[in-house]
Amino acid sequence: MSTARTFAPSFLWGSATAAYQIEGGVAEGGRGPSIWDTFSHTPGRTLDGDTGDVADDHFHLWRQDVAEMKRLGLGAYRFSISWPRVQPGGSGDFNADGIAFYSNLVDELIGAGIAPVVTLYHWDLPQELEDAGGWTNRDTAYRFAEYAAKMAHELGSRVSVWTTFNEPWCAAYLGYGSGVHAPGRTNGADALAAVHHLNLAHGLAGRAIREVLGDDTKLSITLNLHVTRPDDPTSAADLEAVRRIDDVGNGAFLGPLLDGAYPATLFADTAHVSDWSFVLDGDLDLIRVPLDVLGVNYYSTGRVRHFSGEGERSQADGHRDSDASPWVGVDDVEFLPQPGPYTEMGWNIEAPGLTELLVSLHAAYPDQPLMITENGAAFDDSVAPDGRIHDAGRVAYLHDHLEAVGVAIDAGVDVRGYFVWSLLDNFEWAYGYSKRFGIIRVDYDTLTRTWKDSAYWYRELLRTRTLPAIESAPTLS
Repeated sequence: MSTARTFAPSFLWGSATAAYQIEGGVAEGGRGPSIWDTFSHTPGRTLDGDTGDVADDHFHLWRQDVAEMKRLGLGAYRFSISWPRVQPGGSGDFNADGIAFYSNLVDELIGAGIAPVVTLYHWDLPQELEDAGGWTNRDTAYRFAEYAAKMAHELGSRVSVWTTFNEPWCAAYLGYGSGVHAPGRTNGADALAAVHHLNLAHGLAGRAIREVLGDDTKLSITLNLHVTRPDDPTSAADLEAVRRIDDVGNGAFLGPLLDGAYPATLFADTAHVSDWSFVLDGDLDLIRVPLDVLGVNYYSTGRVRHFSGEGERSQADGHRDSDASPWVGVDDVEFLPQPGPYTEMGWNIEAPGLTELLVSLHAAYPDQPLMITENGAAFDDSVAPDGRIHDAGRVAYLHDHLEAVGVAIDAGVDVRGYFVWSLLDNFEWAYGYSKRFGIIRVDYDTLTRTWKDSAYWYRELLRTRTLPAIESAPTLS
C-alpha cells in the first residue's frame, strides 16, 4: 500500500496572479497606459476584443481577495506590480497613489500571515517606453533598474522575495517575434535584442534592489523553461532540432543568468538574423547576479523534428497562430501535435515532464534552489445546479503535478515551494476571458468570487501538507 505524500514544514505554498490580468482600474489612481492596454484595444489582437479594463476588479476588491487567500491558508502570494501604475511613463515622476496601492496590499498580506512575493514585470511595459523602442532599446533596461530601486525603497524588507521578471521568453519572443503578445511586433532581430535587454535589466535591477536593501535580500527570476523531446530519439537530425529549440527557449536565459555566457551555438544559429552587436563588454558580468531561488513555470511539453522542407511545416508549439514564429532563427524545425489529454489551452497534460525539468535543472545547477512559481490548467468550468464548480480535471492536474514535484524532491532536487496558477479566473492575454485558470471562479458580469472544488482541495493540502487523494471529496465551508 502506498503512503500519501507529505511535504516538509519548510515547503512554501502559495498562489500567483499578474497585475494586468486581474486589476482593472486602468484609468484610475494615476495609472498610465501599458502596451497591453494598447494591444488589447487594437481590433483583432485579442479574442472578442476583450481587454483588461476591468478584469477581476482587484484594484477595488483587493481586501476581499486577501481574505480569500487567508481562508485558503496560503503561506505566500505572488503578485506583480503594474509598472505604469507606479510610474506612468516608465521614467520620470513616480505616482504616489499607485505606490500606496501596493504598499497597502503588502501590509494587508502580512497582517493575514501571507508572505508577499513581488514580481516587478509581468509584461505590462509603460507605453511611452515602447514608443521609444521598448525592449529593443537598451535604455529600457536602465529605466527598469530605476523603477526596481524605487519599489525596493518603498516596499522594503516587507517583501519576502523580489522577482525581477516573469517569463522573459514570452515578453521577447511572443511580443517582438511572433507578435501574438503585446507590443505585437514580428521581427526576429527585435526579439533577440529584447532577449538581451531583458537579461540586462534583470541584472541591473537585482543589483539595484540589493544596493537599497542589502546583500541578503532574496532575489529571483521566473522562467518558463521548455521540455522538448525529439520525435525520433535515434535521429541525429531530430536531436539537433531539440538542441536548437533548447538554445532559443532555455539557453538564451539560463546561459547568461547562471553561466555568465550565451550558448555559442545560439549565436551561430541566429547569425543570419542578428549579429548580436547589442551585447556590450561587461554586460554578461552585470547580468549574472546571484539568485536565492530560480522560479520555474511549467504547463506542458513539446515534441519536435527536423523539417525537411516538404509540405507545410507543423507549428503545434502551444502558442497562438501567427505568420511569424517565436522560434527566431530556427527555420528547419517543426513542432508536432502531442498526444492528449489536453487542457482548454490545447496543451498536453504530462506531469512527469515537470520531474524531468526539475531533475535536469538540478543536474546542471546543483547549488541553485528552485521554486514552482506557476503551475495550473485551464478547463471549461461550469457552475453545477448545486451552485458548485466541480473541476475534477484541475484537481487531478494539480495532484499529479505535485506528485511530480515530490518525485523530484525524492531525487535530491532542492525545490522550496509551489504556487498554483492561478488564484482567480482572469484575462488570459490574447485569449481574453475564454480560458479559466483560477481555483476561484470569477463571474465577469457580477465579479462574484466562488471557490471551485480545486480550491477546497488545495486548502486541505495546505492544512495537512499531505497530498489529498483526488477521489476525496473536499470539505465545503
